Amino acid sequence: MEQKLSIYNTLTRTKEIFEPIHAPHVGMYVCGPTVYGDGHLGHARPAITFDILFRYLTHLGYKVRYVRNITDVGHLENDADEGEDKIAKKARLEQLEPMEVVQYYTVRYHQAMDALNVLRPSIEPHASGHIIEQIETIKEILKNGYAYESNGSVYFDVEKYNKDYNYGILSHRNIEEMLNTTRELDGQHEKHSKVDFALWKKASPEHIMRWPSPWSDGFPGWHIECSSMSIKYLGKEFDIHGGGLDLMFPHHECEIAQNTAVEKHQVVKYWMHNNMITIGGQKMSKSLGNFIALDELFSGSHQLLTQPYSPMTVRFFILQAHYRSTVDFGNEALQAAEKSLIRLLEAYSRLDKITASDTSSVNVSDIRQKCYDALNDDLNTAVVIAHLCEAGTIINSAIAGNVTLTKEDIAELKDVFDTFLFSILGIRNNLETGGNGSNEAFAKAVDLLLDIRQKAKENKDWATSDEIRNKLSDAGFEIKDGKDGAEWKLK
Repeated sequence: MEQKLSIYNTLTRTKEIFEPIHAPHVGMYVCGPTVYGDGHLGHARPAITFDILFRYLTHLGYKVRYVRNITDVGHLENDADEGEDKIAKKARLEQLEPMEVVQYYTVRYHQAMDALNVLRPSIEPHASGHIIEQIETIKEILKNGYAYESNGSVYFDVEKYNKDYNYGILSHRNIEEMLNTTRELDGQHEKHSKVDFALWKKASPEHIMRWPSPWSDGFPGWHIECSSMSIKYLGKEFDIHGGGLDLMFPHHECEIAQNTAVEKHQVVKYWMHNNMITIGGQKMSKSLGNFIALDELFSGSHQLLTQPYSPMTVRFFILQAHYRSTVDFGNEALQAAEKSLIRLLEAYSRLDKITASDTSSVNVSDIRQKCYDALNDDLNTAVVIAHLCEAGTIINSAIAGNVTLTKEDIAELKDVFDTFLFSILGIRNNLETGGNGSNEAFAKAVDLLLDIRQKAKENKDWATSDEIRNKLSDAGFEIKDGKDGAEWKLK
């Protein structure tokens, strides 16, 4: 059966059947990180969300060009075109070259993404490597009359653009309301209106990241990089633009305005946004002390953590919720995700222990289509996981002798896990334990202890047998003796 993906288009606030512009090719652009600090838990969600989309589109047979940018210039301390460049500030404080900061944190970001099994994009352009393209885009916007130069800086004329198009089409904000609610900040006297935004900023004498341009030695605004790089690599029309919900305004709204000012039409067909991860109902913030770096999460070193959590536990935790819903972080929630993932991996590992029957007493043939239906329904990974748990229950029931499965059933269940849990959801077939081992090694160690216990029982060494069972029980294992030996699972 042909699979038809339907996705929620933020632009129209409707769920639409995904129809690529240049079928079977798909162009997808996702806003990546600003690399001035360690990746945190919030960075994991968009990376994993759009990794799932990348994997699923590829699975469906599309040739996907996936572009995810690296912001290494132009992102100032606030979104009103004021303050110090975040990377330049980090470089000044640490007495480094800005590109040393970029390189260091880019490598750390890649390491964290690799640990989370996030596939690398097709292209990962840096804003600093595309200054020429950004200058050319600004020239075109000026030529078309939607920008103006002021004291060596160039600003986008939002009110003029809004007369011809619709500024606010994505976030559904009203420009009159924005004019009334946007506060005045120092340095905004250069702008015609306080809602205008920078395309190019003249660098102050102390600003260390600067490039020559027709207007001044300066640097590009934050928003222009994504317009320039997405069109360069994906063309004047492409399929999907994604990112976190916090980027919808102003970043993505400004992108739409820039794109339309240049091309005179909307460039992006579908806009997709993942929701946020909160901690105790609050947005992550360094000032609140709830900012958790991914390295801290994996090592368990943050004060809010009661234990380390493996990258696969974190990935599974995020996928247990729909990407458009808020996910509230907590130790109990992560521990529950860890146990659920272990149960799934244990069920998969037991498939080869099932004795095939000539007949089936349970239907497994519809699980695959149920998983497809969930993914086709706006990438509902939470429902996919629920169906995989259903498959795991069937496997455990077959092991216990409560249901019968044919050889074909067993092969089908294995392929369902291989396809959906491992390939599309991107869960590795081992559960890393703080980077020091794998679920496979973990399982082998438990099986070895049970083998020693079985030999003790055969030798009527009841004291040793009972001690191993009690120690495993204290450690959180449930041991069940059967005619073919002992089975174990985590409580």
